Amino acid sequence: MKILVTGSAGFIGFHLCRKLLKEGHSVVALDNINDYYSEELKFDRLLQLGLSKSDVSVYNTPVNSDKYNELLFYKLNLEDRELLPEIFKAHKFDLVCNLAAQAGVRFSIDNPQAYIDSNLLGFSNILECCRQFSIKSFVYASSSSVYGLNKKIPFEAEDRVDEPISLYAATKRSNELMAYTYSHLYGIKTTGLRFFTVYGPWGRPDMAMFLFTNAIVNGEAINVFNGGNLARDFTYIDDIIEGVSAVINDQRIDENSDYRIFNIGNSKPVKLLDFIDEIENQLGKKAEKRMLPMQQGDVEQTWADSTPLMQRYAYKPGINIEEGVRNYLNWYKSYY
Repeated sequence: MKILVTGSAGFIGFHLCRKLLKEGHSVVALDNINDYYSEELKFDRLLQLGLSKSDVSVYNTPVNSDKYNELLFYKLNLEDRELLPEIFKAHKFDLVCNLAAQAGVRFSIDNPQAYIDSNLLGFSNILECCRQFSIKSFVYASSSSVYGLNKKIPFEAEDRVDEPISLYAATKRSNELMAYTYSHLYGIKTTGLRFFTVYGPWGRPDMAMFLFTNAIVNGEAINVFNGGNLARDFTYIDDIIEGVSAVINDQRIDENSDYRIFNIGNSKPVKLLDFIDEIENQLGKKAEKRMLPMQQGDVEQTWADSTPLMQRYAYKPGINIEEGVRNYLNWYKSYY
């Protein structure tokens, strides 16, 4: 297939592009390479795909990969209502996978406008391009954050999600509702994937895996919120990519609905203090813990019920926390 992947310089997007190319697909990659976190990390991810920093820094100029013949990259904002349709017009996409978004729960508390621009305006632009250019299948990133203050665990995709406690979560829930409308009105097959705490090599520096590791290595204190009484459904990047790839490659027609949402997680929550212990053990160094109260926008526990994904795609996460942390630390030491 010819596939558009937005957010291709991001953590999940970069890994997905590499997977799809190895599977033999043709990929048009798009990213605005913003400065929410290290641009250099994004450039280095793209370099792994055969895309040099100097080439990808030019806005709206197609760049061919030196490594993959079937990869083309554009630097572009999804909010660009004039130029985004031109890319759809130039390429006859079989499927669009939208991973581009302004990420981060905590950043959204102080910078709400960035989320309105990227996650709402940008998302609506790409949906509208799918409608105008008759894209039949649209896969997009949602988030476990949509569950907000839900008390029932594990979280099921059918649960009501009416209590988002961050603007980031609210925009992701809005994306799901927008996708539903486009499925209903225009017959676009949409699939939302609620990701649960993704970690692994090339991961984001604003996430717990990096923050804890970097602080421990450098002898700095780590912030442990809610007195450590938190648990997360940590999911290794390779397991996430296997699930996304399975959804993309599935061309079966659902007779009942064009609209689907799946949780994609490890389905085995890990206590935050146990997660820190694992990092400490593998580094051979103890962390100085700064115990703090609960953060705004945070939740005590996440836990994915990924049964529907497992039933439809034989999806089965295979990387446990020990192996995942080891793989991350090996990459961290080699990169940093």
